[in-house]
Amino acid sequence: MAEDRLRVLVVDDDPGQRETLARLIRALGYATDTAADGEEALEKLNALPAHVLVTDLVMPRLDGRGLLEQLRRQGGGPPAIVLTAYGSLEKAVLTVKDLGAFWYLEKPVEMAQLGVLLERAAAQSRLREETERLNRQLSYQGVLADLVGRSPAMQEVFSLIRQVAQHSAGVLITGESGTGKELAARAIHRLGPRRDEPFVAVNCAALPEALIESELFGHEKGAFTGALASRAGCFELAHGGMLLLDEIGDMPVATQAKLLRVLEDGRVRRLGGRSEIPVDVQVIASTNKDPQEAVRKGELRMDLYYRLNVFHIRMPPLRERKEDLPLLVEALIASLNEKYGCRVTEVEPEAFALLERHDWPGNVRELRNVLARAVILAGEGAIRRQHLPAALGGAPRPVTEQPSAPRAGIYVPLGTRLREAERELIVRTLEFAGNNKTRAAAILGIGLKTLHNKLKLYRLSSATARAGEGASAEP
Repeated sequence: MAEDRLRVLVVDDDPGQRETLARLIRALGYATDTAADGEEALEKLNALPAHVLVTDLVMPRLDGRGLLEQLRRQGGGPPAIVLTAYGSLEKAVLTVKDLGAFWYLEKPVEMAQLGVLLERAAAQSRLREETERLNRQLSYQGVLADLVGRSPAMQEVFSLIRQVAQHSAGVLITGESGTGKELAARAIHRLGPRRDEPFVAVNCAALPEALIESELFGHEKGAFTGALASRAGCFELAHGGMLLLDEIGDMPVATQAKLLRVLEDGRVRRLGGRSEIPVDVQVIASTNKDPQEAVRKGELRMDLYYRLNVFHIRMPPLRERKEDLPLLVEALIASLNEKYGCRVTEVEPEAFALLERHDWPGNVRELRNVLARAVILAGEGAIRRQHLPAALGGAPRPVTEQPSAPRAGIYVPLGTRLREAERELIVRTLEFAGNNKTRAAAILGIGLKTLHNKLKLYRLSSATARAGEGASAEP
């Protein structure tokens, strides 16, 4: 029995079946409303959202599948239970699979089965509402998905993300490099109805002009020299989910025209292909350029700009939201501690003053890189001034005064073979890092896999690394 009278919308074109079903659902403790077809259901849902939707498949004007497709385009809608008559079971199963309906029931409906499905669908609806409530609460505390900030500028960004995440409209995210445009796109994906579907990101600036169409639209075998096999493009890979076109202003204008057609038709044709493939993708574009200036210069098509710019989100540069610095530093240090196996707990006031004074032209990306270096050098405890780069007013040279390091450097006599010098450097770096291989690899500037390969090559065990063999230590 539902405790809070959750509302169920019943959609069926047969008046007798519609009222009978509504009566059964009311007997289970739910409030009900009814609609004769999909068109009327959309009107009622827009006026007063329901917690659960129970809909027939075959109806005039707009059938059950069309109703769910329209709700999906609008941002999702409530969990839906699809009713199917004998002979249309396959269509019901495909509707559940393709459109994410909660489940299906064959007519005539059995009250026990209906009660179980309503209870589960209502629980899913409550969970969705609670998730949205917690996301709103977290954003007020300065965190939304992977974005961090309590400043008015970031709270406005959070508000826009929450709104657009419930719809499938085009989104254009602008901002300087390093401000978190991709993080904003991923937040929209995570908070929206497509959260369980693919998120595909493609950097338009990083792809050669000759390859970008193949990357976006795919190609058939033999479409061009080197096309040895058919390949799906990003639109196909993102079907049902979201595609981020990063740095859209750097996409060739000829490709922009083909992109516009895909956005308008919802169909893509692979290079060398003869048939069109339907795709259901929410497209988000981002750029570090002024899009209107790019339009004036002819770098961005005006019609594509208007097609993408249904919803505009501007990511503020870090220099405009310095009040977010403490929260950002805390979040980044926690992430970097986990990545590098360190135990840094704070930033000393003198060092933090240097962070506040810096203008951060590289924005949050630059801040993360600076803190990554500092966390690796500090290892544990506090980040001090000498752990910061000289450009910020920190140490003019790498830190050597490390309490946990038995030796500050190594002395390699002239004539030492390169292999022996590299072995000794690895030994001393592992010793310096307390045998933490992740941190040692970061200090050496190599990947963890590369470090493991070199340990194997030089037959270095943890015990050997701690003992240290080879060239003599510098006093």
